[in-house]
Amino acid sequence: MGAVYNQLSITERRKIERWRHAKVPVDESARVLKRCRSTIFRELKRNHFSDRSTPGSDRSHTCR
Repeated sequence: MGAVYNQLSITERRKIERWRHAKVPVDESARVLKRCRSTIFRELKRNHFSDRSTPGSDRSHTCR
C-alpha cells in the first residue's frame, strides 16, 4: 500500500494564510505545524485559502 496522507485542517489553513500575509518563511510555518515544507508550498500554490475570518485575504480564490 502507498503512503498515508493527512489533509490540512481548517485551523492549519487559516494559520498558513495569516503567516503568508505576515511574510513568515515557509520553513518556519512547516516547522511550527510539523508538516513538510512541500505541503505548505502546495497549500499556497493550489488552494490559497481565504475566508471572512482572515482579514485582507484574497476573495477570488477559495478552498473547497
